[in-house]
Amino acid sequence: MASSITGPVPLPQSKYDLATYWGRVKHCAEISDPTMLLNSTHQIETAKRRIWDYKNGVIPAMTPELWRAKKILDSTLHPDTGETVFLPFRMSSCVLSNLVVTAGMLTPNLGTVGTLFWQVANQSLNVAINTANANKSHPLTTKQIITNYSMAVTASCSVALGLNALVPRLKSLKPNTRMILGRLVPFAAVVSAGIVNVFLMRSEELKKGISVYSSQGEEMGNSKKAAWYAVGETAASRVINATPIMVIPPLILVRLQKTRFLKGKSKAVETLANIGLIFVTSLIALPFALGVFPQRRTLPVHKLEEKFHGLKDKNGEELRVLEFNRGI
Repeated sequence: MASSITGPVPLPQSKYDLATYWGRVKHCAEISDPTMLLNSTHQIETAKRRIWDYKNGVIPAMTPELWRAKKILDSTLHPDTGETVFLPFRMSSCVLSNLVVTAGMLTPNLGTVGTLFWQVANQSLNVAINTANANKSHPLTTKQIITNYSMAVTASCSVALGLNALVPRLKSLKPNTRMILGRLVPFAAVVSAGIVNVFLMRSEELKKGISVYSSQGEEMGNSKKAAWYAVGETAASRVINATPIMVIPPLILVRLQKTRFLKGKSKAVETLANIGLIFVTSLIALPFALGVFPQRRTLPVHKLEEKFHGLKDKNGEELRVLEFNRGI
C-alpha cells in the first residue's frame, strides 16, 4: 500500500470516507480493480516516486495523478513491507485468482476425488494469499506454514466429504431441498476451513502481538489485543466474503437448470454459465464484503494493554488511539 512509502507528511488514507461503510466499499472497489494488474513495473516505480514526493513535501497537495498513484500502490504493495505482492495474490487479482477454484468447487456432482481436489486447490490458494498479505510483525516459518496448511486442508475436506455423505441421507427433506443443500456443501467447507486457516496461519501474531502505530506512523510496540482484533475480524471477513460468491451462483444455477436456458444443454454450456455467474457475483459482491471491516484499523488506547496507556507521540501529545494493519 502507499502507506508503506516513507516520509513525514501523512498521506490521506483514501479519497473516500473510510469511517463509513459506503466509503470503504468504494475504496475496496478501487484496490480490487482487476485492471490494476495491467500496471507495469515502470508504472509502479513512477507511482512510488510520486507518493514519496508528496510525503516528503515536494508536492504540496493531492492531485488526480497522485490519487491514481496511490490506487496503484494500494492494490500492489504490502502495507507493512512496501514490497510488491506476487501478482496472483494481490487484492486486484482476487476475483480472477479465485474464479477457477470457486467454479471447480461449485461444479455439481463432483464425486469424492473431484471434491478433494478442489478443496485442496482452494486451501492452497488461501494459504498463498494469507502468507503474501498477512501482517508481517511475526512471519511464520516454513514448517509452521506446512503444518497449518495441512490442518486447513484436513478441515475443509472433512467437512465437504462429511456433508456430501450426510445430505443424501436426509430422506425427510424434499428432493429439491436436498439438491440445494448439496450445492451449498462447498460453502460450508470453505467457511469452516477458512476460519481455521486464518487462525492457524496467523497464530504467531496471537502469541506475540502485532505492531501498533501512532497516527503519524511511529511504531509504539506490539499488542496481543490488537492481534486478536485483527485475526478475529479477518476470520469474520472470510465468512462474509465467501457467502455471496459461494451461495448466490449455485442457487441461480439450480433455477436456470429448470428453464429453457440450461435445460437439456451440454455440460460445457452449464460450466460456462456457472463460471459467468461466479465472475459477475464476485465483481459486484467483493467490494461490499471487503468493506465491512477497515484494513487499517484504529483502536482506542484503553482497549489495549496497559503499557500503551499514557504514551505520547513525537509532538508530546498523549495518544488516544493507535493504528494497525488488520491484514486480509
